Amino acid sequence: MTVVPLSPVLLTLIIACCTLFLIQLAFVLGIYNRIHQACKKLSGSPADSNTPLPPLSVIIVTKDTGKVLEENLSAILEQDYPQFEVIVVNDQSAGEDENILKRMEGKYHHLYRTFIPQTARYISRKKLGIAMGIKASRYEWIVVTEPYCRPVSPNWLRSLASHFTPETDIVLGYSNYFPAKGCFARRLIADTLFHSMRYLGMALAGKPYMGIGRNLAYRKRIYENHKGFSDQLVLQRGEDDLFINSVANSYNTQVAVHPDSIVRMPIPPYKRIWFEEKIGEHVTGHLYHGWARFSNAFETWTCALFHLITLAGLILSIISFQWIATGVFFLLGLIRFIIQMIVFRNTAKDMQEKLCCVFPVFDLFRPLLSLQLKLLYFMRAKSDFLRK
Repeated sequence: MTVVPLSPVLLTLIIACCTLFLIQLAFVLGIYNRIHQACKKLSGSPADSNTPLPPLSVIIVTKDTGKVLEENLSAILEQDYPQFEVIVVNDQSAGEDENILKRMEGKYHHLYRTFIPQTARYISRKKLGIAMGIKASRYEWIVVTEPYCRPVSPNWLRSLASHFTPETDIVLGYSNYFPAKGCFARRLIADTLFHSMRYLGMALAGKPYMGIGRNLAYRKRIYENHKGFSDQLVLQRGEDDLFINSVANSYNTQVAVHPDSIVRMPIPPYKRIWFEEKIGEHVTGHLYHGWARFSNAFETWTCALFHLITLAGLILSIISFQWIATGVFFLLGLIRFIIQMIVFRNTAKDMQEKLCCVFPVFDLFRPLLSLQLKLLYFMRAKSDFLRK
């Protein structure tokens, strides 16, 4: 049987595919697998730990959240933690937030409330609310979350505090949506899990570059030394990711991955809300210091190129009867797929997500989602992202 030599085009595609395969493998095993590796090292519950539990302040900024605030706030106020306070900053809610807070203050002695003055303009009210909460706080450790977020465990604060070592200034936690039916809900949960695997994995690899204000703890000292959010007050966003990007490093940042450290939130009622949030992430992502913004884009587009080159190589090798080349493309695609799905499945199980059937589709289309969001971002005016 005569072996037909590979054409220059096929040979180039094989070399490119092998290179992209190795790049993708480095990201999957070196970054995205970090949460699972950290979970394997866990032992016992935070409630059983002998780690000192310093007093802390939980800060929440609310605006027209009503019953959601009452339900989730109870889960925070009833945490099994020796000494903590909860400070809720009301941003001129037109609803019943103030009445709910007054009623709950009578039941919980460690609940305090304040409000953002109506005269505050031209700066982010969310940042101002957190700044007011920090100024009013009595304790060194600050925990930031949202009114629509609910801890899954009464040991949530214990789980975060188990990382409060003398060398630690920042603790990043995992957050995602409550399980829900429908393609949109599964897409959101899968995207949030993947995003968490990326930024928490980077932090676990010693390269922290952002945090999310749904589940985040830091020292008041590091906030004050950085002069708060003074360098990006006019931006609507950035009170979490840009702040952490500015102050985090490999020595002062830890990640809480215990199941008790998870917080969850409801699926947004409208797709527009989620898209606006994702576009906001693109805005602040362009302002990150360091190489994170480039490495994230690099991983996304090497993923897209790998899929395209693998598909093109399979088609071209089949129609030209180059079966060895067909086998190479098929094996590279299959090996990457299996490793990626194992890492996704293990991490989803660790973070109590049920998404295994969604991952193949999500992995295939996430570069397209990224492109869609970039196009929407470039179609918007810069002033859309500034506090008016």
